Amino acid sequence: MPALEKPAHAALSTADVPPGASDHLVAAGAFSKAERDAVYRAIETRRDVRDQFRSDPLPDDLVRRLLEAAHSAPSVGFMQPWNFILVRQPQMRERAWQAFHQANEEACAMFEGDRRAQYQRLKLEGIRKAPLSICITCDTKRGGPVVLGRTHNPDTDVYSTVCAVQNLWLAARAEGVGVGWVSIFHENAIKTILGIPEHVKIVAWLCVGYVDELYDMPELAVKGWRDRLPLDKLVFEEGWQDCEDM
Repeated sequence: MPALEKPAHAALSTADVPPGASDHLVAAGAFSKAERDAVYRAIETRRDVRDQFRSDPLPDDLVRRLLEAAHSAPSVGFMQPWNFILVRQPQMRERAWQAFHQANEEACAMFEGDRRAQYQRLKLEGIRKAPLSICITCDTKRGGPVVLGRTHNPDTDVYSTVCAVQNLWLAARAEGVGVGWVSIFHENAIKTILGIPEHVKIVAWLCVGYVDELYDMPELAVKGWRDRLPLDKLVFEEGWQDCEDM
C-alpha cells in the first residue's frame, strides 16, 4: 500500500525541524533587576520631542545603532517591510517643513474656538531644528503577494513597521537622543519630495537629535491638551465591556 502523502498544512513534527535549528535555542530567563529597571525607565520616560533638540549632528555609529534597533523589530511573516530614508540636508528638511506647514494650517481650521487657539500655541514638529530626520516607510509588496500571517489582514505590514518605529524610539531614549513623530502632512507631498514609489506607504517622519532636557510627562498633558487615560478603564476581562466616552 503506498504511503500517504502528508498534507501541506500538517503541523511540523520534531523530525521536520531543519537540522541545527535547535542549536539556536538559548535561555529565556528574566533580566536582572538593573536591566529590567533600565527597560522600564526607557518606556516610561520616552517623550515625543518637538522643541528641545540640539543642533549638533549625531555620530554615524550612533545612528547605525538606532537603525539596527529598528531593524530588530518583529514583523509578520518576517517580511521586514520597512525602509529608512535619512534626511540631513537643510534644504530637504525645509521642503518637508513646508509640506507640514500647509497641512498644519488645514488641521488648525478643523478646531473651533478655544481649542483652535490652544492648537495654535502648540509646537508640533522639530523638522527645522533637529539635525536629522528619518522617514520610515512600509513596502506593501515586500515578501510577495502572499505573506505568512498577512493573508487575512493586509495591514499587518504597517503594524510591523510601527514596531520598528517604537524600537528606534526606545533605543534613542537610552542613548540620550530625542525623537519627535511628525504626522501632519499630505502623504503624496512627502512622497514627491523623497521620490517614494506609489506602493510604498509613509508610516513615520521622525525628527531626531540630542536633547539635554525632556518633559517629565507627555508634553500634550503638560500643556493641557489631553491627560493620560486611567489604565483600569481600558482593561477588560474576557470580552468587550461598556465604557464611558473617553
